[in-house]
Amino acid sequence: MTEALMTTDLPLPNRRVGKVRDLYDLTLPDGGDGILIIATDRVSVFDVVLANGIPDKGVVLTRISEFWFGHFDGVIRHHLVSTDSEDIKGISAADRALLKGRIMICRRSDVVPVECIVRGYLTGSGFKDYQKTGKVCGIDLPPGLVNSSRIADPLFTPSTKAEQGHDENISFEESCTIAGKSLMESIREISLSIFRQGRDYALERGIIIADTKFEFGIEPGSVEPVLIDEVLTPDSSRFWPAEEWEPGREQNSFDKQYVRNYTQGIVDEGKWNKEYPGPSLPDAVITDTFRRYEEALHRLIN
Repeated sequence: MTEALMTTDLPLPNRRVGKVRDLYDLTLPDGGDGILIIATDRVSVFDVVLANGIPDKGVVLTRISEFWFGHFDGVIRHHLVSTDSEDIKGISAADRALLKGRIMICRRSDVVPVECIVRGYLTGSGFKDYQKTGKVCGIDLPPGLVNSSRIADPLFTPSTKAEQGHDENISFEESCTIAGKSLMESIREISLSIFRQGRDYALERGIIIADTKFEFGIEPGSVEPVLIDEVLTPDSSRFWPAEEWEPGREQNSFDKQYVRNYTQGIVDEGKWNKEYPGPSLPDAVITDTFRRYEEALHRLIN
């Protein structure tokens, strides 16, 4: 098993470290302001980064995002410029080799401080919400739905975008207060359109995209939202094998849910409280999770 890339230290300005990505500023080939996004192999569950990572997870996630950005090219504005590490100036050949396959060079934008969640199936926190209230994030749903039921019309359920700690679900009206009504109405329309298109494409290839998270930015001098960050990956979405889908139970998955289930077991045993520091993953969980990510990639692009 190769070693997981957990962190980077490049001679580039303004290094920022997210839960699973490292970011730097750079100049684009056309001279514009850009940002380098590096998908490390770190794993985050319950908003906590775990002690070890999944080798080459970042490579698979970058390939999936690159595919989707290409798939939606001309349909929605996005920030991706290049995924070629040779386009990064001011770093060594060794650094370029280390980053190969796991970087996105993007146009810089001001991030809209709202997580844009689209739910096509009733699962996770949405199902728990429905069990208590008959609603998901304040949106009424028909009675009689069960775990993993398909939602006839996908739901747009925004949440706060927390740099530290846990994101919190908010109403659409609250998101408008944060980012502006006109912008959020546009983002909602784009998010639902992308989700439906991606869902239909994936379903033809044996993957149910149950839900996902999008992020958007505003480029300097513009008011139009731009799709940023990752797109429809197993880290930002729930991917289920379509041939195994059965409402009324938890589903097998091609995504991070496998890791969530493992760590939830540790929580249930009283061995972790969902706070920093995160536990380590055993080799078997690492291997099985990566196999699931690879299967998602294979189904999508082959």
